Amino acid sequence: MDTREIRPGFYDKSKRSIKIPVGELRVGMYVSKLDRDWLETPFLLQGFLLESQDDVDTVAEYCQHVWIDAVQPEWVPPDEHGVMEPKTRKKTTYINKVSARDEHDQALGVFREARRLTKTIIDDIRLGGTLNTEEAKSTVKSCVDSILRNPDALLWMTKIRNQDNYTAEHCLNVCILAIAFGRHLGFSEAELEKLGLCGLLHDVGKMRVPPEVLNKPGPLDKKEWNQMRAHVIHGRNLLLSSPGITHAAVDVAYSHHERMDGQGYPRKLPASGISEFSRIIALVDAYDAMTAKRCYAPAIPTTQALKIIYKDRGTHFDERLALAFIKSVGLYPPGSLVELKNGLVGLVLEGNKQYRHLPKVILLAQGDEPLEREKIVDLAQVEAGKLDKSYLIRDTLPDGTHGIFVRDYREKGLVFKS
Repeated sequence: MDTREIRPGFYDKSKRSIKIPVGELRVGMYVSKLDRDWLETPFLLQGFLLESQDDVDTVAEYCQHVWIDAVQPEWVPPDEHGVMEPKTRKKTTYINKVSARDEHDQALGVFREARRLTKTIIDDIRLGGTLNTEEAKSTVKSCVDSILRNPDALLWMTKIRNQDNYTAEHCLNVCILAIAFGRHLGFSEAELEKLGLCGLLHDVGKMRVPPEVLNKPGPLDKKEWNQMRAHVIHGRNLLLSSPGITHAAVDVAYSHHERMDGQGYPRKLPASGISEFSRIIALVDAYDAMTAKRCYAPAIPTTQALKIIYKDRGTHFDERLALAFIKSVGLYPPGSLVELKNGLVGLVLEGNKQYRHLPKVILLAQGDEPLEREKIVDLAQVEAGKLDKSYLIRDTLPDGTHGIFVRDYREKGLVFKS
């Protein structure tokens, strides 16, 4: 058969697989086999559709001959490949099954066990072991169950930080944030479990990065930066070799540093080539990283992180998803450390759906000086004229500012809720 007669997107179903030189490849063909090992190439899946001339050129860089299938799976046009809301998707509407207070104790147990399992998974990989797929899926399932009951209880626990276990805690936080965001977007329960697994495993490749590079407190030189960027390749390869892992998790591990403007890494994918799950994890990954203290950078307040996401919408991040994420997080999520215009400092206890800028706050300090008595203030009283405007929030602060840590108040039994 003359393969040059094949129209893009259509195949002669009387044939199975045909070996051809790469010079005869055309957009629309389905590559099923290479003349070299898949893991020696940047290709994500063992078998893929050529959706653009860039795909054809990339294959030509690595191979001399390939095998194409004469039977084509359903073809999605390149301009629709990255569409966010397929017409076939039905949004799921959720309601909170319990209050945040009622979910709190159960969520704390979920969080502690998930944190333990995540650390075990990460440590096993660091020591050269294999990924425990069942433990990973079990961790995600417990988080999904809690978030479906009420997302607020588990969400604020992502603010409990321990820099010594940054990578493991970051992976778990991205998992929780992604599930909660997916719930906000109306994903089905099955989609939430898949998305949560993508979040949990997105950075597993960092366990193959030399520790002295991963934990370096200062700027990375060119060689070190290349080693760090290689974590997406390590993650892809590790997950490809792990039985029972969905292709979506492989894709996210490989693609969560791609950008909408095509300037990401490792492949500089155009926006149309970046999956929805990769776009979501890119958002929550950046948000959690920016709001955490890392070995090379201090934490920034949540409002500042959201401003950066807003500024970078459409270039770094998907614009529609960025705006939806900002809305889902809110101005002052429970557990946020805030400073009022009068200099008082406190933790946000409870959101206000009517006046989002006026939450309930437990006042703890005046600058660096702890108050003699902690006091709960409903800032909505400013709107009612019962508090003066000096009680408006001036700014959010990183966890640990003025010596105030969320974890300390959790240990005292404090409950945050929306």
